[in-house]
Amino acid sequence: MKRQVALLKHASRADILESVRAFETEMTAAGFDVIDIDSGANFSHAELVVVFGGDGTILRAVEKTRECDIPVIGINYGHVGFLAEAEPDSLSDLVSAIAGRCWTVDQRMTIDVVVRRPDGTVERSWALNETSVEKDASSRMIETDLAVDGRGVSSFKADAVLMSTPTGSTAYNFSAGGPIVWPNVEAILLVPVAAHALFTRPMVVGPASELDVQIRADNALVWCDGRRCIEAPEGSVINVRRGAKPVRLARIHNTPFSGRLVAKFDLPVQGWRNRREDLP
Repeated sequence: MKRQVALLKHASRADILESVRAFETEMTAAGFDVIDIDSGANFSHAELVVVFGGDGTILRAVEKTRECDIPVIGINYGHVGFLAEAEPDSLSDLVSAIAGRCWTVDQRMTIDVVVRRPDGTVERSWALNETSVEKDASSRMIETDLAVDGRGVSSFKADAVLMSTPTGSTAYNFSAGGPIVWPNVEAILLVPVAAHALFTRPMVVGPASELDVQIRADNALVWCDGRRCIEAPEGSVINVRRGAKPVRLARIHNTPFSGRLVAKFDLPVQGWRNRREDLP
């Protein structure tokens, strides 16, 4: 049977469609069948899913591939593209790496989310980056009680409460003032957004801990990776714990996370390098 690779694309940009056509041509010449996930075709035998787009498109891809354990690799057509591995001008190098099986796989921790409403209904979801508990359109703020491992630790009003993975620490968490955590660290991050209280510092808990956010007043929306939304009316409890199933991201470069951080955020490091060179 011919080797297979699947693709998923952001379909509204002409430059992406042009790159997809070039990718399909090169992969076919290398002896692969190329399957477009959006066509509805079975891609369960694909070695990789190649994503053309930004981090949002990659998050859409992991929704579709998480259960079948196919690694995802992204070509960045977004702004920062922290989840992406390749740039558009390196398409031929990516084809060569796939054909030569020259990739590794990172297992990225996820979080499982359970929303229990006061009427007894329960909804479940998961996230690779973060779960955001936000005020709904009818609420000025949400009043929350926060517990870690079943013990209350704080209560406050806020616009939102973020619970993130290390992978998501460079996403919404970063914009909200949360810490950057290396993706090989297993932890859950909690960051209040625009909270009205004295103790509203970010917290980092271990992977075995569970977080509970109770909506004491007003109504909330629970967003998972900004893609899946669950209503959480007053009295609801949102439980977040380490996900039972990780996401697999393929890598063709061995650049350490510190290097990716500098490149993606264009961080100034020249002074640090000069000081290092002066050391005996």
